[in-house]
Formats: sequence, C-alpha cells, structure tokens
Amino acid sequence: MLGWTLLKRIVVNDTLISLPKYSIAYSCYGSSRLRRTYATAIPDNGFNSSVGDVAVLGGGITGLACAYYIAERLSHSQITLFEGSSRLGGWLRSTQVDVGNGKVVFEQGPRNLRPTRPNGWVTLDLVNSLGLENQVLMTSKQSVAAQNRFIYYPDHLVRMPGPGSSLLPTIVHMLQEPVFEGLFRAAAFEPFRPILVDQQDESVGSFISRRFGPALANNIVSALLHGIYAGDVYQLSVRSIFPYLFHAERELSISVGAAYALGFGLRWPQDASLEVEWARAGPISQRTQAIRDSSVFTFRKGIGQLADQLETKLRQLPNVSIRLETVVDQLQLERTCDSENIELLARSGSDQPTKESFTHVVSTVSGKALDHAVRPASSLFVLSQTPAVTVMVVNLYFSNPSVLPVRGFGYLLPRSLPFEQNPERALGVVFDSDASIGQDEIPGTKVTVMLGGHWWDGWQAYPDEDMGASMAKSVLKRHLGISEIPRATRVGLQKDCIPQYTVGHHGRMSLGHEALQKFKGRLRVAGSSYTGVGLNDCVRSARNVVASLVEGRHRDTGLESFARGNGPTLSLSRT
Repeated sequence: MLGWTLLKRIVVNDTLISLPKYSIAYSCYGSSRLRRTYATAIPDNGFNSSVGDVAVLGGGITGLACAYYIAERLSHSQITLFEGSSRLGGWLRSTQVDVGNGKVVFEQGPRNLRPTRPNGWVTLDLVNSLGLENQVLMTSKQSVAAQNRFIYYPDHLVRMPGPGSSLLPTIVHMLQEPVFEGLFRAAAFEPFRPILVDQQDESVGSFISRRFGPALANNIVSALLHGIYAGDVYQLSVRSIFPYLFHAERELSISVGAAYALGFGLRWPQDASLEVEWARAGPISQRTQAIRDSSVFTFRKGIGQLADQLETKLRQLPNVSIRLETVVDQLQLERTCDSENIELLARSGSDQPTKESFTHVVSTVSGKALDHAVRPASSLFVLSQTPAVTVMVVNLYFSNPSVLPVRGFGYLLPRSLPFEQNPERALGVVFDSDASIGQDEIPGTKVTVMLGGHWWDGWQAYPDEDMGASMAKSVLKRHLGISEIPRATRVGLQKDCIPQYTVGHHGRMSLGHEALQKFKGRLRVAGSSYTGVGLNDCVRSARNVVASLVEGRHRDTGLESFARGNGPTLSLSRT
C-alpha cells in the first residue's frame, strides 16, 4: 500500500496533502496548500531608519497587509497606498444579499482558509492582531464538508477517499470507479520508472504522466488544479506547483515513492525563524488552538471581512494615506549626490499626473502592470510573462435546504470529462451551505459554480451575466438533477484573476530577482503573481517583504527565494 499512501499524500510545495482534499478556492485565494514558504518573521524590536516614506502599489489583500505590517513595525514611516479601482480588497468580494426573509453571504472570490502551518498560521496571527478571532467560523475535520469531496467522472459524482474512509471499502470503491483506473498499478511501478536529474522544469501533467501514468494526471490532478489555479495541468510548472516531486527526483536521483518512504521532507531554510517566534510566543488561546485544529475557517460576514477590517485599521492610523482610483503611470529610480529614491508619476481620474518621491516602493500589482510602469521601459519584462486566467463565478441560493442530492464540500471537473458532460467548461461546484456554515440568516442551499479558467484562454469576449447564470443552472441540472429555480443569483466575471505559474516560472522569477537588483533594494514585489496564489500565500509574502525592510536587507527584492542557494532542501527531518 506504499504506492497508494504516496499518491494519497502528494506534497504541494512543502505541505503534505491528500489529493482528494482539494481546495476549490482560487486566485489570491484560500488554499494554503499551493504555497512557497520562505522568508522570516517580522522582528518585534527595532526599525530600519533608512526607510522613510513608503508607497504600496495595489489595494488587494497583499497590499493591505503590507501597509498594515509597515505601519505596525515602522511607525516613523509615512505609508501611501495606491489603488486604481474605487474599492479595496482586490479579489476578496463578499456580499450580503437580501433574499426576502433574511440575508445570505455570496462569495465572488475566496470563501475559506486552511489553518495549516506556516502560512495559515501567519494569516491567523494577522486575524488575531486585527481583533477578528471571535468573528471566525470554523469547519471541523469531522464535518461532511471535510469528509465528503467529489470529482465528477465520467457521468456521476465520485467520492474521494479521505477522513472517515475505511480501508477495505475504499479499495473496492477505487477498483470499481473509472476515475481511479490504473492507479494501483501506476503507484506500484513508479519506483521503477527512469529518473531524470537534468530536468530544469516540466509541466505537472508531463511529470505525473511520466512517473505515474496519464490517467492520474488527466482524471485527478487536472481536477485538483482546476480547483486551485483554474489552470491546465499540461501548462503549469511542476517545479513551482509541486516542488517536493521535482526536488525528490532531481536532487536525490531516486523515485518519489522512495523519497517519501525514506522520510524525506522539503524544507525552506528561512522558515526556522517563524518556528522560533511561535515557540517563544508561549501558550495560545483555546480559541486559536481550535481554529488551528479545524479543517477550514472563514468569517461571519464572509472572507471579505478580513480586507474590511484591514481597511478600517489603516484609516485610523495617522501615518497611512489611502488613494483610491489612482494609477501609477511611471516608476523609476532617481539618484542624487547623497540619496536614492523611487520617483512615481501618479494619476487620479482625468487630473494631470503628479510626481511623488518615496524611499521605498512595494508593488503588489501584477508583474505585467509593474513592467508597464517601470522605467527604463521593459526593464522588468521578465515579470510580465506570467499569464492569468479569467473565471466566471455564479452564486445561487435555493430556499429548499435539501436540494442537493449529496452533502459535502463540492466537486471538481477533470480535463478528461467527456465534452457532452461539460459543454459549459465548468471548473467545479462548491456546496457553500455545507462548506461555510453559520453565515446566513435563513436556512436554504447555497452553491457556487465556477466557469472558464484555462478553457477560455484566447477568448476576446465572455458570456454576459444572463448567459453565465443559465450555464451554471445547466451544470447543476445535468450533474445533480437540480431543476428548481434559485431564489437569488449573483454572477461575476473575474478577469485575469489567477496568475498561472507555467513551465519556467522559477527561472523567470530568478531573472526577475536579478533585474530588481538594479533598484538597490528600493523596489520590492509581493503577491500572487510571484510566490503563491492563495490568500495565505499573499499574507505571508506581505509579511516577508516587510520583514526584509525592517531588517535592512538591502539586496532583497521579494523574489530572493528564487536566487541560487536560497531554495528548499530535502532532509530526513519530516514530521
């Protein structure tokens, strides 16, 4: 059963996960499983006096967290947060909708967070710092949402093995379901597959097919990546998405199964300081421990409550200025005889751009947007090469609390699904009424259907709201037999919302780190374009980049983990 144990617990970045325990969250969203865990915690004492006025570009969750951490640790600095739109929060979009007898929460972005260490714990630290601990709603590991997760293939829901599954019935179930076809044989023969040690990168689909066979890649892993990246398993980078798999083969020259059996784990060297900080912090509250022990958590008013509270806190601080509907058109390093600063051209509406100077700039916007603004032109072109996908999110509320034929977290759709079973090109469906219990004022059934992603690559136009709602209802009728008319529907098109870490992402970020060196530590980057698309990843990257400012690490760029010698190592210390 070693092969199955390995497949059941594939490691995404440095975290062991069960493939069936997919996350349907996406964009700057939810899942802390796909994450790059590096850099240090912010020290409690001292400050870097060379940091004066700081500009933060972008008012999504990364930008808000950056501004908050800077204000907290560098109180002598004046922080200006620039946001091009009329609202803060980025892809965190929680809305309370009145459905007649009460209100329900619709999520157009991420809907829950995983409290896994270290990134999930960093987010939980922020939650506690903001005073939101009592607003947290937890989903236990014994809940139906945690134990029942599905893949739809080829024409019905298939429950994935996970918590609460007995061994013998699970084996029988897997032998009977086409989605698992060839899985046992692939796992048994994986240790005997040829080893490639000179591979710099390849797609997740290529790697999984080469080591375990194409069925696993097409039927299960593609569904997993639809849920997190809305991406194509044959485009996404195994080095960036599944570094354990990549490094086990490349560095140890042994099979993935052998590496796992011998107890090798992936370690990001800079994580040690976080572990030390948590150890020194002493006992935590029972509430915090309960959240850490949960499957996922969210907030009473939705995940957007985190961004709202950050905004509230920032607006109360005298050293923070928030500039909405203000775009940074140009950014360049200016040198004088005794100083170096970053000069910006900021434009608000139809007003003439104004020139402003800052000692440091933290950019949390996309690499493409940053490259467009930076001067000399195209000096950060390599950062603009991270594509992004567009996702349509359709929320539906039904008055009938029993409209779903099964209960659980939801289901994902693999790339191998026959076209006639998914002509709408849906990615997955979340059963929100099971996944996030306690948000709504009245009973009923909430579901969210996600459409598009990589299936819509190259499209010049997208479905309108009416068509999107119709497509979502068709998916629910075909897959779940739901023909009931929803009481409320909300449709949102999230354009370019999920960065895609395609093959070669690590190399491009390494070159980006070198290009940013020209700014002498004055310009740094953070956010989902670079080091992880999950909400936990974004908070962690914000903490990382502020830690480097506080500690005066002048050569840091936010991408230093991609530099040679700063990557993860495999050790026998895995727990």
